[in-house]
Amino acid sequence: MTKKLVVIGAGMASGRALEQLFDAAPGEYDVTLFNAEPRGNYDRIMLSPVLAGDKTYEDIVIHDSAWYEENGVTCRFGEKVVAIDRDAKTVTAANGDVLPYDKLLFGTGSNPFIIPLPGHDLEGVIAYRDLEDTERMMSMGPDNKVVVIGGGLLGLEAAAGMAARGADVTVVHIMGHLMERQLDEAAGYLLRKALMDKGITVKCSANSKEILGKDGHVRALLLDDGTELPCDLLVMAVGIRPNVALAAEAGLAVGKGIHVDDQMVTSDADILAVGECVEHNGAIFGLVAPLYDQAKVVAKTLLGEEAQYVQKELSTKLKVTGCDLFSAGDFAEGEGREDIVFRDPSRGVYRRLVIENNVVVGAVMYGDTADSNWFFGLIRDKTDISDMRETLIFGPAFQGGAQMDPLAAVAALPRDAEICGCNGVCKGDIEDAIAAGSTDLAAIRATTKASGSCGTCTGLVEQVLAVTLGDDFVIPTSQSICACTDMTHEDVRRMIKSQELKSMAAVWQECGWKTPCGCHVCRPALNFYLLADWPLEYQDDPQSRFINERKHANIQKDGTFSVVPRMWGGITTPNELRAIADAADKYKVPTVKVTGGQRIDLLGVKGEDLPAIWADLNAAGMVSGHAYSKGLRTVKTCVGTDHCRFGTQDSTGLGIKLEKALWGSWTPHKVKLAVSGCPRNCAEATCKDVGVICVDSGYQVSVGGAAGMDVKETERLVDVHSEQEAIDVTVAFVQLYREHAKYLDRPYKFIAKVGLDWVKERVVDDLEERKALIERFELSQSIYRKDPWAQHVQDKAQTYQPLADLALEAAE
Repeated sequence: MTKKLVVIGAGMASGRALEQLFDAAPGEYDVTLFNAEPRGNYDRIMLSPVLAGDKTYEDIVIHDSAWYEENGVTCRFGEKVVAIDRDAKTVTAANGDVLPYDKLLFGTGSNPFIIPLPGHDLEGVIAYRDLEDTERMMSMGPDNKVVVIGGGLLGLEAAAGMAARGADVTVVHIMGHLMERQLDEAAGYLLRKALMDKGITVKCSANSKEILGKDGHVRALLLDDGTELPCDLLVMAVGIRPNVALAAEAGLAVGKGIHVDDQMVTSDADILAVGECVEHNGAIFGLVAPLYDQAKVVAKTLLGEEAQYVQKELSTKLKVTGCDLFSAGDFAEGEGREDIVFRDPSRGVYRRLVIENNVVVGAVMYGDTADSNWFFGLIRDKTDISDMRETLIFGPAFQGGAQMDPLAAVAALPRDAEICGCNGVCKGDIEDAIAAGSTDLAAIRATTKASGSCGTCTGLVEQVLAVTLGDDFVIPTSQSICACTDMTHEDVRRMIKSQELKSMAAVWQECGWKTPCGCHVCRPALNFYLLADWPLEYQDDPQSRFINERKHANIQKDGTFSVVPRMWGGITTPNELRAIADAADKYKVPTVKVTGGQRIDLLGVKGEDLPAIWADLNAAGMVSGHAYSKGLRTVKTCVGTDHCRFGTQDSTGLGIKLEKALWGSWTPHKVKLAVSGCPRNCAEATCKDVGVICVDSGYQVSVGGAAGMDVKETERLVDVHSEQEAIDVTVAFVQLYREHAKYLDRPYKFIAKVGLDWVKERVVDDLEERKALIERFELSQSIYRKDPWAQHVQDKAQTYQPLADLALEAAE
């Protein structure tokens, strides 16, 4: 007698189960198929090409009406099952029909998650899940603005599809890089770059606050930083959740999904489940491969045959908006793990292998995934890679042979091969220049301009020199930033500017970093270079700063901190002194010291007390003195004309103005200033980074002094007549230093490298350049001229509290 099988959900998983069932035992079951959508099984993965216009719905249908008819399936499309009576073994349809079953199969899939933001129920806010959603997005064209919340696979496909139709699309993603579950930061950067090249705006680390509407329809998305993103349609693609509601109402065991055993049977022996709705051994599923494996087991179980579903090591190989991606295994950082990284900036290729105990445990690939199956096999089989470690990253074609000579490829290039794209210089041009007597990189730059612009081709130019000159050429060994790269600080700064690199991931990729995410040496330098060059676009990364800059206080040898409030130009008031004394008493500060920079230092403050002592000092009108920072520390002054009988100008007033202009700015190293009211130089201005000495005729501005491990007198930059000129020259010099100095070089080292004449040309002689430097400094200060103490008191005070009171726990 034919048994009755009722299937709820006509998706890809249940469809594959029916295929397996009909192929193995046609006629064994009388099948009734319910589906909430008014259609049968189609390939949901291909909705993106439908959205982009590359395919039609008819192209992605898996089972058409003829297939269902041929296999005797009773189709009830557009109908829902509203109740299940497990005792009677019946299902009730929405129209009241009651149907008996011998076996019941859940294939209810998953539901799109809708963030419960205010306004989520407005007209024009949709998910991306089915054909109706796709058709709604297909209506967007050149006159429409669309916001997509979610930087996962589905959200990016939706964005790309609508962008292909001409819509103005913005992707908003809460995490720091796209597809963070499948990709690491470097690959995420490449994907973001590719999307932006398609005209899609991508906002990462962006948190949605509210959906704004007008007359019941969405008009904009409001971010928590106050940014409004206007839109005619808002698509939420922030994940899915197994659809378990009906199963739960029927009393089946559910958790994240419908619980199933290895035979895909639920807590009821006559009810099975398959696909995105199931939970197996704590795991839920969203990729097609495991769903199809489950479908095979379902068919065998329905036929009484032995079968067991076993979760397998999975890899993800995708093409997102035309970009090839692959990830497999575990590519998180961990103790005892090593990385092998390959980058080809010109081709947009990135490969990263994670090695643990000579076994590949994780892999991420972008751009060229041809060898992905081979790498996945190494991960799956836990292959020992000791013997192929040197060439492993290059794939199977390079195993078992000797390493190639890195100059061989350059030697094989024809004379018309382009070497420098910026200046159109080919290999033959460089060879001709060498024959004419240019035998080093500087000479080649001077005669051909090769490597003289962005610097990307520097290594290639040097290789042409090496191939042509042979042993007569020695590649210069400039010190690189760190072991992560062969590039110098100067090379990286040039790349950041010329290539408009605006994130660490961009620098790592385009500069060919050897590690996935830098190290403790290069990250602080890159963080400074990026915030100095792109203050509006780049967001300061606290984790790339030293502990003092993260805590906004200097850590002492016993783990306590020092707190130095700012005193503008060394001037304070009785109220400020009382506040400092009260704070010292209140927080039991053991040492209060007057510094050489005319400030008061509170030493021995506990880390957990920092926000509270800052709040008390803030209440008295005091802000951070940045005594911990690579930035402006102090502007030391003498009393000048206010009190001194030798004073020629208002040195105190000028010092205060300079400090208020410069405070909060980040610089390659700490910066100290001084203003003396007369040539007697009581403020010791001639050993500061910038020193101003007031004279009867105006102001003498000098730069490049030192009074620490090196002792050096300043060099005269310029004499000016007005106070404003002194301020302008000082600000312009500081900005020039910020833009061109190597990280951790004090100004005197910077000047020694570039020459004082070079500085004068830009700060003194070229008034337009001086003006531009000041404007760029003020642009940066619009972001950073803020009190970090006040910000941390308001937003981050809790992070300063200890995780546990171990002494109290021990006592208890």
